Amino acid sequence: MHIYDTMSAALADLEQRGYEYDFNLTNDGIECKSLDLKLMPEEFEIEEFYRFEGMTDPADSSVVYAISSAVGNLKGVLIDAYGAYAENISPELLDKLKVHHD
Repeated sequence: MHIYDTMSAALADLEQRGYEYDFNLTNDGIECKSLDLKLMPEEFEIEEFYRFEGMTDPADSSVVYAISSAVGNLKGVLIDAYGAYAENISPELLDKLKVHHD
């Protein structure tokens, strides 16, 4: 795993390493709007993750997930506010993301 001082440094390096797509959370999976593609938790893997705390408020934390999927042989990133997803997604997706927070 790499060490980054900022989220922008992490995103730039991940992009150089082939994580070219942007993913967003849905209630039961993730989606890539540029490809019009939705992936369920069993269709992707979290390869790496990096936590970043806000400069002035530790509650302003985010996590960058480096994601790969055999579906379309894709690699991309998902940025999420730490813990913000807990109430809005399926238990399967929550379990997938929580493994990387513990």
